[in-house]
Amino acid sequence: MAKLKLGPITDDKPVKVTLELPAGLHRELVAYADILASDAGQAVGDPVRLIVPMLQRFIATDREFVKARRAMLPTSRNR
Repeated sequence: MAKLKLGPITDDKPVKVTLELPAGLHRELVAYADILASDAGQAVGDPVRLIVPMLQRFIATDREFVKARRAMLPTSRNR
């Protein structure tokens, strides 16, 4: 079993966004979906559905972003 960063994709109400992906990136997304499906035992369906959880995971694990975000948020002392 591969150790992928994404787990099963939850069903959520979508927001329509138009996005153009380079063909090579789309092929990688399809391959990732295939591997994820074989690991999870559940088909992903449209590989484009992986984009949101991938972005969420990227943002959540970007330490510098998390630090900068915390610095921007008001604290109880500043209210």
